[in-house]
Amino acid sequence: MIAHFLGFGASVGRNSLAPSPPPVRGARSVHLGRGDLRGDETMLRLSRFLPSACRRGFDLKESLWSGSLTFQQAVSTAATNLDGNLSGKKFASYTVFKGKAALSIHPILPSFSKLESGGSRVSKNGSVMLTFFPAVGQRKYDYTKKQLFALSPTEVGSLISLGPAESCEFFHDPSMKSSNEGTVKKSLSITPLGSDSGYFVNITVVNSAERTNDRLSVPITKAEFAVIRTTLSFALPHIMGWDQALTNHHPAPAPPASSRPTVERPHPDSEWER
Repeated sequence: MIAHFLGFGASVGRNSLAPSPPPVRGARSVHLGRGDLRGDETMLRLSRFLPSACRRGFDLKESLWSGSLTFQQAVSTAATNLDGNLSGKKFASYTVFKGKAALSIHPILPSFSKLESGGSRVSKNGSVMLTFFPAVGQRKYDYTKKQLFALSPTEVGSLISLGPAESCEFFHDPSMKSSNEGTVKKSLSITPLGSDSGYFVNITVVNSAERTNDRLSVPITKAEFAVIRTTLSFALPHIMGWDQALTNHHPAPAPPASSRPTVERPHPDSEWER
């Protein structure tokens, strides 16, 4: 999918009020009262007419304001319940559009599993997903060629603590500890722009099976990085599940020693399962 980005700068989300949809020619406002069947019938006819009248070219600006952009379906802050379903669909992201590529950031909450005691524990930590997609023209971006990089809680901490003149780099192998280990290698680097003016965020993805080497770079201003740092600081306890562990819980009497669940030690391999 190629997104046409028309007349829209890097200040996405500056105003939380979405613009009203354009009026449809020939449509009139309908005021419904209680038991107004004629109004209901007119509204039904309008609801059938509006979709066909609003079929226009895909505009990224309009879609971002309205919240209907297709790729935002992957941007979810809804918690996953124990049955694996979303408890509520809530979408949020922070996106920076630049001349050669764009960067979108959104949180992924952890997964929980049931315990025999009736409680639940984190079975898989959440992450902060970075999504890069290249520009294919002036204010046009191709989301079908996106590249993903999931930051672990520790990697999120590295970004939060990054100084003005400091840099950091992370390496991921999505197929580690499998037969395809080493097939795809990802690296993410954050380097200062100089003069305390921001950072370059670079991703490199090498796929030996497909013989591809993709590299995308997005310059981030000082103000944009301040937003990212603050957002990551807020998201960190949530992707670890601490917000759910520390809220809406009442202390319960300690179970007998014989029935106390065994405390599982975290395994270092969990850091690489992403």
